[in-house]
Amino acid sequence: MNDKQSKSIALISVHGDPAVDIGKEEAGGQNVYVRQVGEALARQGWQVDMFTRASEPEQPKIVQHSENCRTIRLVAGPEEFVPRDEIFGYCHDFVSALLEFKDQENKEYSLIHTNYWISGWVGLQLQQKLSIPVVHTYHSLGAVKYKSISTIPMIASTRLTVEKDCLEQADCIVATSPQEKEHMRSLVSSKGNIAIVPCGTDIERFGAINRDEARKSLGIAADTKVVLYVGRFDKRKGIETLVRAVSNSSWHNDSRLQLIIGGGSRPGRSDGIERERIEGIVAEVGMTEKTIFPGRIGDEELPVYYAAADVCVVPSHYEPFGLVAIEAMASGTPVIASDVGGLQFTVVNEQTGLLAPPKDVAAFSQAIERILNDSQWQKQLGTNARKRVEEKFSWSGVASQLNDLYLRLIKQEPSSLSQASA
Repeated sequence: MNDKQSKSIALISVHGDPAVDIGKEEAGGQNVYVRQVGEALARQGWQVDMFTRASEPEQPKIVQHSENCRTIRLVAGPEEFVPRDEIFGYCHDFVSALLEFKDQENKEYSLIHTNYWISGWVGLQLQQKLSIPVVHTYHSLGAVKYKSISTIPMIASTRLTVEKDCLEQADCIVATSPQEKEHMRSLVSSKGNIAIVPCGTDIERFGAINRDEARKSLGIAADTKVVLYVGRFDKRKGIETLVRAVSNSSWHNDSRLQLIIGGGSRPGRSDGIERERIEGIVAEVGMTEKTIFPGRIGDEELPVYYAAADVCVVPSHYEPFGLVAIEAMASGTPVIASDVGGLQFTVVNEQTGLLAPPKDVAAFSQAIERILNDSQWQKQLGTNARKRVEEKFSWSGVASQLNDLYLRLIKQEPSSLSQASA
C-alpha cells in the first residue's frame, strides 16, 4: 500500500447520502455528520470516499467535494427513494457494487467507517473480505428507539442482531456521547471496544451573523419572541410536544410571539404526512397566525434562522447526539431539549439552556416561558452555549480525534485502543 493509500478511508452511509440536500426525507443529522467528517478528514490528509446508495437515476454517480473527498453513489436496488426499513434487502448488492468500484479504480482502503446499522452490516461483510479495520457509529440504537414507539417494525429483530454483531465484531465503535456508550453497554453487549468522539459543527459558519442582522434578513421585528424548531417531520422528533407547549404558555396570545417550524421535503412522503398532522394541531390550538413553516432551510439560511431565534427547541423522544442543539448553541442561541440521550451531554441544564422530560408539554411550556421572560438570562445562556461548542464540538477537533483513532487501529496498537475505550 503506497503512502496515499495508507490514509485512504471508505466512509459508508448506505441510506444517508452525504451529498443530498439536508432536510429532505430521511436526510438529517447522519448526512451532515458523514459529509462534515469526510471533508474535515480530507483536510487532514486522508483520501476519503463516501459511499451511499443511488436513490434517483438523474443523480451524478460521483460528486467531488474537494480534491481528497468525494461521494460515490452505488446502484443497489431501484434508483428511487426507499424507506430505510426496506433498504436492508439491497445490502448484498451494495457490497458487490462497492467491491466492483474498488477493483475498477484499483483502490485500496486502509480503514472502513460505517454509519447506522444497515451500513454496519455492510462493513462487517467487507471486514471479512478485505481484512481491514472497521469503525462503526450507530447514530441511533434500535434497543433505545423501540422503547419510544408503539409499533415495532418487521425489521426490528434483524436490526438488533446486527447492532450486537457490530459492537462485538467491529474493531471499534464510536459513541458520540457518554450516554450513548452507557446505552450500548446496558442494552446491547458488554463486549467490544467503544471510544467516545462527539459530533461537531462548523463554528465559523454558525455564529457568523448577529441577531439584529439575522432578523433584518428574515423580516422579523426586533421585539418578536422567536421559538425555533429545525429538523425532519417525524413523530419521534416531538414537534407536537413543542406546538402544544407554546400554545399552553403565557405567550400564547401575545402578538409578539412567532413559532418557526423548519424542515421537510415532498408532499405525500412520510414526513409530508407528519407535517400535515402538525399543521392540523397548530390550527387546533389556535396558533396558525403565529406559526411559520418555511420548509427545508438551506445551508446558507440555516445560521440566519438560528441567530434570529430567542430559543431553539429540540423536543425529540430520543437523540443519540442531536446536531441541531450544537448548531443553535454555536449561533449563541439557548436550547431547550428533551432530557434524553446525547442531549444530556450537549445541553448543560441551567447553563446553556434547559432540559425537560420528553413528551412533557407542561415542562416544555414552563421552560419556554422562563427563557422568553428573562432576556438577560437568555443572552447569558447563549454566550455560555457558544463557548461550550467552541471548546468541545468543532468539526476539526472531531476529525482530529477520529484521525488518532484510525491511525491506532491501522497500526494495531491495542494498548492505545483500550485507553480510548475506557
